[in-house]
Amino acid sequence: MAEFVLTEALKKMIGKEEPLLIYKVEEGAIQRYAHAVKDTNPMHSDVEYAARSSFGRLKAPPGFVGWPVTSGFDMFQFVEKLIAAGAPRGNLDGGVEYEFLAPIGAGDTLVALIKIAGIVGKETKLGPTMSTTVEITYTNQRGAVALIVRQTFLSF
Repeated sequence: MAEFVLTEALKKMIGKEEPLLIYKVEEGAIQRYAHAVKDTNPMHSDVEYAARSSFGRLKAPPGFVGWPVTSGFDMFQFVEKLIAAGAPRGNLDGGVEYEFLAPIGAGDTLVALIKIAGIVGKETKLGPTMSTTVEITYTNQRGAVALIVRQTFLSF
């Protein structure tokens, strides 16, 4: 069975930042998302209720960051870059972790900084297997980090 090798090209990708993405968090988008995931919290759907709250506006449901208004990062191209750098070709979603640091709400603008936080390889029953953690840091228009998302991909 082949042994996993963390190539120099893969090592160089760790910590490298991708082009920034800008997201706008809009009232209607929050409401549609909340409806789609059957979230009944009025902070996510009732504008009048949210306006009377201490937050003063609709709050985004957990994990919702609005819609990108810029382009520049393409997950499929990103995976192709990993494969070209030596990652195994098979891919599975390894899970996602959210670190909520500040509320996100209607009217916010978020800047997303995307980078590979780590790559770990090992030998498994499937052969050489690589775990890649992509970290996305969302910073709001006030300069506060609102959310950090860590997405793990398994390549085999």
